[in-house]
Amino acid sequence: MDVISVKNLTISYNKKPAIKGVNLNIESGHVVGIIGPNGAGKSTLLKGMLGLLPFDTGSVKIFGKDIDESRKRISYIPQREQFDWDFPINVEDVVTMGRYAHLPIVGFAKAGDKKIVADVLKKVEMEKYSKRQIRQLSGGQQQRVFLARALAQESDVYFLDEPFVGVDAKTERAIFKLMKELKDEGKTLLVVHHDLSMVKDYFDKLIMINQTLVAYGNSEEVFTPELVNKTYGGRLTMLQKTEELVSG
Repeated sequence: MDVISVKNLTISYNKKPAIKGVNLNIESGHVVGIIGPNGAGKSTLLKGMLGLLPFDTGSVKIFGKDIDESRKRISYIPQREQFDWDFPINVEDVVTMGRYAHLPIVGFAKAGDKKIVADVLKKVEMEKYSKRQIRQLSGGQQQRVFLARALAQESDVYFLDEPFVGVDAKTERAIFKLMKELKDEGKTLLVVHHDLSMVKDYFDKLIMINQTLVAYGNSEEVFTPELVNKTYGGRLTMLQKTEELVSG
């Protein structure tokens, strides 16, 4: 069974399609990059798969079920600017939020939940900041905290929207390491990304989109000069030696 099945998905903003007629079948145990130019619909596709946006047409199934029936198996890390960094909450409390789906309707985190929180904070090297207010952290530290929250959910599918933007080298290495570890555990990750120079290193599969689906497949097979040019439509002037980048 495919982990994610997307059929004829069209989503519009103000009656203007952001993505049109997307069809995808994603199997388990892959790190899947979603690439395309600005305004191509990368985040829209991700949010559509999560059921966060209304569909014009189409359907999304996760583990063969509607999204609402599969939410406990899903973790989502949105773009950093979508968070309210002024909200008075500390690191430990943010990560504990990842355990809420495992708690009774009325209940508190138990010893087992607290151990999981401590373990994932250690995994992202943020354990010494557990009582620090989230707004007092650097951008890279904040991103590692939200990675820890996602890990605390113990999900099967992880959706990450631009996780490498605005982070330091240490956090980038930590994210990349975690992605590999989760893949090795059989988890599935979908990651919106914009830096083409790291595509072959980070992702074993790629979704290439520019409103419509341009290509989906193994990175080594679809990350070619022809398909990159088709995806970006001449908007690659900021990248030097594109031919080397995609073929080397």
